[in-house]
Amino acid sequence: MTTYRVGYIVGSLSQKSINRVLSKALIRLAPSELEFVEIPIKDLPLYNYDYDADFPPEGRALKEALAGVDAILFVTPEYNRSIPGGLKNAIDWASRPWGENSFTYKPSAVIGTSPGKLGTAIAQQSLRSVLGYLNSPQMNAPEAYIQYHSDAFTEEGEVLDDNIARFLRAFMDEFGAHVTRVLTVLPPPR
Repeated sequence: MTTYRVGYIVGSLSQKSINRVLSKALIRLAPSELEFVEIPIKDLPLYNYDYDADFPPEGRALKEALAGVDAILFVTPEYNRSIPGGLKNAIDWASRPWGENSFTYKPSAVIGTSPGKLGTAIAQQSLRSVLGYLNSPQMNAPEAYIQYHSDAFTEEGEVLDDNIARFLRAFMDEFGAHVTRVLTVLPPPR
């Protein structure tokens, strides 16, 4: 059995983010062939193309972290019916300079949670559009719009609601299968 290294990016910059709690739950429920490493984004300066000739250390660290993983899991909140600015900024850094897009052929999945009943549905659609342009093979189903309830998760990521746990386990099993399919058929360029 091949083990795949998955980088996960939490779209919220807050250490107390409910999406950070969700990321912990997803890691707990993931199949054993997936190994996880967080790819931090909070220290990145705002991207502009003046940096393309000489990335700052934070931009280089992001590119190196992405190069060191086989797949990406985005766990994001929804801000104003879209993705958070910090997440978009990280994606802009990772996709530049032109011709050095870190997401090309890298399998990805998108999930998120919010207190609202729609979860993070619109943010996820916005992020999927960006990832499509960046040529990242996406897991399109199951879609996962999780309504957050504080009595359903512990801060450590234990899922207390059996239905949510079952759904998240199935989501992560499918993500593992997606990563395997993509990397078997379409190995990343070296």
